Amino acid sequence: MNEASPLVRPDPADPQGLNEPSRPAAPPLPAAAEGQPAAPFRPVPLDAFLASPGDHLRRGPIAIILVEDMVEVAATLSHHIEAGFKKILALSPEPLSPADLPDDPKGRVLNLLFDARASGAHVRAVNAVIEAAPADTWLYYGYNAEFLFYPFSESRGVGEMLAFHAEERRRGMLTYVIDLYAPDLARHPDAVSMDEAMFDGTGYYALGRSDRSGGTRERQLDFFGGLRWRFEEHLPPDRRRIDRIALFRTEKGLRLLPDHRLSIEEYNTYSCPWHNNLTAAVASFRVAKALVRNPGSREQIRGFTWRNSEPFRWSSHQLMERGLMEPGQWF
Repeated sequence: MNEASPLVRPDPADPQGLNEPSRPAAPPLPAAAEGQPAAPFRPVPLDAFLASPGDHLRRGPIAIILVEDMVEVAATLSHHIEAGFKKILALSPEPLSPADLPDDPKGRVLNLLFDARASGAHVRAVNAVIEAAPADTWLYYGYNAEFLFYPFSESRGVGEMLAFHAEERRRGMLTYVIDLYAPDLARHPDAVSMDEAMFDGTGYYALGRSDRSGGTRERQLDFFGGLRWRFEEHLPPDRRRIDRIALFRTEKGLRLLPDHRLSIEEYNTYSCPWHNNLTAAVASFRVAKALVRNPGSREQIRGFTWRNSEPFRWSSHQLMERGLMEPGQWF
């Protein structure tokens, strides 16, 4: 696996990443009028789209999905359509096939050409969108086979949730990346099963985050658990954390860092100084996929289930019951 792949030590024999193939720039098509069927969107390179996005970035929240492989791409995009994102930028090295695109009558999904498998792809893509989007736009980023959950997500839209978060003067939201995995690798050799997904119900912990002087950063913690903790010998130390600031509001000068933190420290805090705030979770097959593909780990792993595994019910309530996200003051 190369460095852009999920947190697994790269195979020394593998290349370090694929260069973005050169393609002729083409202007994106205009956004559909409100209430009208969406005009067909022709895939164009991400850079060309961001140079002339039309109205596509005018309203948030906007989701950025980096498509590293073709596993559950349509399911990922459908999940985030249902969450209520105004636009979903699906970044893939090649145009997605019709089978990988969900039913999308409003044209929310825009397939853009970008090498999401390359080293540091998330940094380049997200920072490019930050620069192009209007200030104060809410962005989310994740990968295919990852699914955003937030408190009461079955009945409330992501826009409603983020509006409340903004009222509390919060510009970033801590998310925990919860590893999903299939219960039987003999039946699911890619470690992915939407119908039988499992996760670790316990085994999570946090440590104080150190600053450069050796002190502890205020209201910041490093979180650990899941497959990254149980199979940490296969992961570089800097890729074992499960915290990610996956939801945040754009502003001038803001940058995503390679370790999934943001360049302005207040964005990386788990709450404001006076009370608990909303947090969210990203249910992710990404690490499980990588562990069964990587030559350094696949021969040593016979399965992922253990005594603390439990079926994943695709429910925000289950995640709140396990303490894996926090409703804060939002009831």
